Amino acid sequence: MCVTEPDGRSLSDWERARRRAEVFGDVLPETTRDEREDPESRDRRDGDTWLKEQVPPHHGG
Repeated sequence: MCVTEPDGRSLSDWERARRRAEVFGDVLPETTRDEREDPESRDRRDGDTWLKEQVPPHHGG
């Protein structure tokens, strides 16, 4: 998609990103939640433990 200014000039990627940030703010973080160390996740059980606890009894869990 080609974004243009009212004067017909095309915008570069960084100009579009700057304008989007001016209008909407920085709504998306630079990293995803699983890339950041979440203090709450330290208290949770690991994924394998949780998954094994979810196996129904009739599956021999």
